Amino acid sequence: MEKIWQKRYPNGVPNEINPDHYASLVEIFEESVKSYGDRPAFVNMDRTITFAELDTLSAQFAAYLQGLGLKKGDPVAIMMPNLLQYPVALFGVLRAGMVVVNVNPLYTARELKHQLNDSGSKAIVILKNFAHTLEKIEKDVTLDKVILTGIGDMMPTPKRQIVNFVVRYVKKMVPAYSLKNTIEFNAVLAAGSGKQPARPEMTGDDLAFLQYTGGTTGVSKGAMLTHRNMVANLEQVSAMINPLVENGKEVVITALPLYHIFALTANCLTFMKHGGCNILITNPRDMPGFVKELGKHEFTVISGVNTLFNGLLNTPGFSELDFSKLKVALGGGMAVQRAVAEHWEKVTNSVLLEGYGLTECAPVVTVNPYDIEHYTGSIGIPLSSTDVKIVDEEGNEVPQGEPGEILVKGPQVMAGYLGRPEATAEAIKDGWFATGDMGTVDEHGFFRIVDRKKDMILVSGFNVYPNEIEDVVASHPKVLEVAAVGSPHEASGEVVKIFVVKKDNSLSEKEILDYCRENLTAYKVPKLVEFRDELPKTNVGKILRRELRDEQK
Repeated sequence: MEKIWQKRYPNGVPNEINPDHYASLVEIFEESVKSYGDRPAFVNMDRTITFAELDTLSAQFAAYLQGLGLKKGDPVAIMMPNLLQYPVALFGVLRAGMVVVNVNPLYTARELKHQLNDSGSKAIVILKNFAHTLEKIEKDVTLDKVILTGIGDMMPTPKRQIVNFVVRYVKKMVPAYSLKNTIEFNAVLAAGSGKQPARPEMTGDDLAFLQYTGGTTGVSKGAMLTHRNMVANLEQVSAMINPLVENGKEVVITALPLYHIFALTANCLTFMKHGGCNILITNPRDMPGFVKELGKHEFTVISGVNTLFNGLLNTPGFSELDFSKLKVALGGGMAVQRAVAEHWEKVTNSVLLEGYGLTECAPVVTVNPYDIEHYTGSIGIPLSSTDVKIVDEEGNEVPQGEPGEILVKGPQVMAGYLGRPEATAEAIKDGWFATGDMGTVDEHGFFRIVDRKKDMILVSGFNVYPNEIEDVVASHPKVLEVAAVGSPHEASGEVVKIFVVKKDNSLSEKEILDYCRENLTAYKVPKLVEFRDELPKTNVGKILRRELRDEQK
């Protein structure tokens, strides 16, 4: 199809980028260290590390890994929340020519075992809070080394000892564990001190990340993201935001975990490239603490998912913060609801830009241009050098405005799933990646997500999209959160069921259903309403419709 969206690119945004501008992420890192050495790169719990310090620390980490006998291309797992140890380990692994395997620290022993074995990880960097999980499967995995770290390890003395003592013995957040082949994180840095790691020759075809997909559809698969995939996506994102960004000056709030591809690319890597400073939020679920931290910084960029933005807007003190420097608020990971976006705009005086991406696309595919004046309800337009089309069940393009499956082609699309040629062949045909998401496109090239194919509700032969139901229900002033799923029904196949978390306790089932009848066609109106204190969510804050749907069977 004709790339109609290119006509909507803001001034200065090119139609194409060069995915081979840099041979690897390491080249970008080295360039940033040279340009922004004395600038702050990462801040966490009031401790700042500059680009120059990050250069030194990550070199020590890389030298240690190479000293272990690990080679170029060997996978190294990182399992921790947002702490300063994360970027040190991340850039250390990449500089050693090895592959980063990001691991969700909330994984169960079964999930961790699968990921370590599937990826063939040779070593793991793990926060001690989660070491007991590794202990359960230690005999079932082959790790050359376990690098243990405590929450306070990057703090200066005596704060380091105090924080680690309180976390372990006062708050009792570190369950007992016993592991072999371990070394402390700070001992790793000491061992690599004064050594210059060998710099392996790297090309765009070398793997940078094994990024595991959630596993909501069976076993979790490792998306093979090459240096070229990642460089391409950084170039694409940079091209879209370049006119807005002041190199070396941006302050970015990073509350989503860096082990998740969204924050990894949009926050950590993009703003490393631009010399920005990432403020790492270790526990964004502590909303009052999060708001207090926001008050310390003149932040210019924030990224998040709908539930995070909604949570902030409903936390006392947030609306009193200074938003005068805020340029970009980027929403992704799940649909941004109109009610949340409009509330955000009113409170912060900035537009919530919705984007869309997938782990397999490194991840960004589309984003709203920064010059839109208000929330559009769309996921925006494709990035430079990106093709997107919408097809029917037979793979034929559908007419403009009609729903179909979204297919993506571009230099950010993964090399494939590790060790799964059949799954790769099923997902990528003739270079087109099938997303499993249903969407539409308008005459200006703005795409909209209608829903996940698997989440669609079929009511008497009519397609009902949960996003639409949720958007309507969420706009009710007494609703905090909502999820819509299909519930089996003898006559109609399925009916719509909603799970609602109240903002106001006076909300009744009748009130919510009357509101739905005013705003939805009859067959879309929920037949079942269940009030809950909270909804199940992923570690990133996406509501798990699948769990709620499984309860209905």
